[in-house]
Amino acid sequence: MLLTPTHVPRKNAGYAFARYAWAVLAYNIAVVLWGAYVRATGSGAGCGNHWPLCNGQVILQSPGVKTLIEFTHRAMTGLDAPLVAVLAIWAFRTFPRRHPARLGATLSAIFLITEALMGAVLVKLEHVAANPSTARGYTLTAHLLNTLTLLACLALTAWWGAGKPALRIQGRSAWMAGISVGVVVLLGISGVIAALGDTLFPARSLAEGFAQDLDPAANIFLRLRLLHPAIAVAAGVWLAIYAAGAGARDRNARPYAWGLLGILAVQMVAGASNLLLLAPVPIQMVHLLLADLLWISLVLCAAVTLARAE
Repeated sequence: MLLTPTHVPRKNAGYAFARYAWAVLAYNIAVVLWGAYVRATGSGAGCGNHWPLCNGQVILQSPGVKTLIEFTHRAMTGLDAPLVAVLAIWAFRTFPRRHPARLGATLSAIFLITEALMGAVLVKLEHVAANPSTARGYTLTAHLLNTLTLLACLALTAWWGAGKPALRIQGRSAWMAGISVGVVVLLGISGVIAALGDTLFPARSLAEGFAQDLDPAANIFLRLRLLHPAIAVAAGVWLAIYAAGAGARDRNARPYAWGLLGILAVQMVAGASNLLLLAPVPIQMVHLLLADLLWISLVLCAAVTLARAE
């Protein structure tokens, strides 16, 4: 796939757009983190099975704590819509036809819409709070895939808006990047399942947690929870190899590769802490924040290796 801008916009206009795009990306990370807080605190049913209204109300009447937590997440998502709309309009007013920033902004808007719809599906199907059904794992996985795609689109929109070159999806760099993306997606899916298991079936000790995981009669989320640490170690090794190779082959990719390696190292420590401390909510939030930063760093590192020389 080759994306070629027809001309370069004014430098200041492009940088202003890029700064705004980075800000929108940061805001979306905050929305994701608050969504995880909703799940970790069991507040997903705080607004009942009503959507987009909260318990059928526009203005809340004497809401409880869980209702406020869930309503805050919905309000943050609602504010996200005009932010991304401005991003898309700005992209079309600033950049020429076929400029990749236009594509990135358009895809960001599309995946924000599907992100909201996925949230509605979770609510209407009641795949929230203490629901341990297997179907919840599938909807959460779909939600995760959409979230990762949205964050990637926003990051690339900002990257292209700053004047970075378009991408050529071919050759060794393409399949190395593709494998790395797939590895992190698999890691994210296992992480979602593990986090859900921690929320639904909290353990009082590490030994009790392992006993839950190994019990043949345990819920599927518990039996799958044990896979996440193993996948994390394997993914960490692969990403280290990928980042080291990318930095060695391409001088322009070195800062991104070093950033990826640094976040990866901190994330491994956070993951081990989350496991040993039995997944307290603050550590879960830090772990998720680092996961999002790791994903964005990987996307940008891959983009540099796939960038077409101007």
